[in-house]
Amino acid sequence: MLTVFGVFELYRANKLTGHKLMTVLACAFGGAYPFLIMYGSAKITQLFTTGVIIGIFAAYLPLHKRMSFEKLSYAVLMPLLLGVSMSSLCRLELLSDRHGVAFIVLSLCGAWAADTAAYFTGTFFGKHKLCPEISPKKTIEGFIGGIIFDGLFFVLFNSVYVMIFARDCGVNYFSSFILGMICAALGTVGDLSASLIKRQCGIKDYGKIMPGHGGFMDRFDSVLFVVPFMYAYLSAINIYV
Repeated sequence: MLTVFGVFELYRANKLTGHKLMTVLACAFGGAYPFLIMYGSAKITQLFTTGVIIGIFAAYLPLHKRMSFEKLSYAVLMPLLLGVSMSSLCRLELLSDRHGVAFIVLSLCGAWAADTAAYFTGTFFGKHKLCPEISPKKTIEGFIGGIIFDGLFFVLFNSVYVMIFARDCGVNYFSSFILGMICAALGTVGDLSASLIKRQCGIKDYGKIMPGHGGFMDRFDSVLFVVPFMYAYLSAINIYV
């Protein structure tokens, strides 16, 4: 359901929700894709994805005089981005019967921890703007602080995790620290990308479903690229040894 909210918010931001068939197809893809990853076969997932993309293009044909090709590209890309990103949470759980939940918690908390650390570092020490035209409050000092903090957060989280829940495992501390720093950087890319879309669409927040935080996308923007990368990284490198 969270993915459906995200897709709908992105469509609404670019004034696409008036195109009902396109919106229904996009939201259906966002809602179904994680379940297909969990329970469906690769062939069914590919067939469903192809069908949705064809459906969105078909829905565009009678609208071509009123809707730009740039909007069509956006309409196709956004559900794919959200579907792949959020379904990676399911992939993380399937990656390890023992550590799957820890991978999910680490991914989400790591992204948000870096965001929080960057905010406070930038507030107290920030002097140089990172991307003033996209996000005026972000600073280079905050960005660096978030990266360093997240590396330390990953090390601390994994140390506590194996101490309590996996006593027979060790931790690859170097790999954990590097992973945390990369995730902090990717979280910033996701945050800035979502902010850029808002600026291009002329809106302040994606929604109001989360009081004090805006919409789903306002809270999960920093997770967009972190979770898929976490899945790819942890598929190749073990952080618990």
